[in-house]
Amino acid sequence: MLNRENIENLLTKGGNVIGSDGEKIGSIGQLYADDDTGEPTWVTVKTGLFGTSQSFIPVEGAHSQGDDLVVPYTKEHVKDAPRVDVDGHLTPEEEDRLYTYYERGARTYSDTRNDDVDTRTDVDFQGDADLNAGTPTAGVSGDRDRDLDRDATDRHTVGHDTSGPTTDDAMTRSEEKLHVGTERQETSRARLRKYVTTENVTKTVPVQREEVRLEREPITDANRGEALGGPDISEEEHEVILHEERPVVDKETVPVERVRLDKDVVQDDVTVSEEVRKEHIDADGVDRDARR
Repeated sequence: MLNRENIENLLTKGGNVIGSDGEKIGSIGQLYADDDTGEPTWVTVKTGLFGTSQSFIPVEGAHSQGDDLVVPYTKEHVKDAPRVDVDGHLTPEEEDRLYTYYERGARTYSDTRNDDVDTRTDVDFQGDADLNAGTPTAGVSGDRDRDLDRDATDRHTVGHDTSGPTTDDAMTRSEEKLHVGTERQETSRARLRKYVTTENVTKTVPVQREEVRLEREPITDANRGEALGGPDISEEEHEVILHEERPVVDKETVPVERVRLDKDVVQDDVTVSEEVRKEHIDADGVDRDARR
C-alpha cells in the first residue's frame, strides 16, 4: 500500500502514471492528502501537450513500479473522469463525484468536518514535498517538463488542442451533405369486386290466337252433294278447337366483357427541404492582412 513517503519519492523523480493495461496515461502531477491524517487520497495525472490537462485518480489500489505509479484503471477511463479544477482543496461534492465515477461510492462526512476536505500537494524539485500544504504552488517543475518542451519542439507542433487531447497542427472543418433518394412504399390498394343486381326488362312479343267465326253459305250446285249427303232430319254437333300463343320466358348467361386492373406510372416532382449543419472556423488573434 502506498504511503506518504512512497508518493513523495515518485513525485520527486517525475514518474509516469501507468494504466491497468500497461499504457502510459501521463506524468504524475499533484498529490492530494487528507487534512486529518495526512495520508494521500488523490493523485493527478498530466495529459495533453505540456501537461495542460489533469485528471484525478484515487490513490487507493495503486502501487509503485520503479519510478512510475500503476493505477487499476485504463487510460480511457481516467480521461473520462469528471473535470475538477486543480486549484486547491477538493470540496465534499467534488470528491463524491470522483468516488462515484470510480465506482468506490460516496464518502461519509461528519458534521464537524471542514468544507475543504483534501489538500493539494505540489512538488518543487528544489525542496521537500509538503503533503498538507494548504496553498497551491506553481506546480511540478524540473527535468521532466523540460523534456516535454524539447519533444514538442522536435515535433515542430505549431499549437495544441486546449479543449482535449492533442491531435495535430490543423483543425478539420466538416459539414453535412444532403442526400435525397426515394423509397417504395404502399400507399393504397385497388381491387375488383363482382356483385349481382336485379333489374326489370320489358319486351313486347307478338302472339296469335284463334277465334270462331260463323259463316253461312247458300246451297249451290257446288255444295249440293255435301248438303244432301246426310239424313234428312237429325240432331248433330260439330266441334272446332281454338288455339292461341302465349309468351315463353327463358334466360341464358352469356359473357359480355372482360375487366382487369392495370397500373400506370405517373411522374411527379416533390420539393424536399431539410436543415444541414456546417462547421465554421474563426481565427482569434490573427492579423487579417497576414491571413491574406
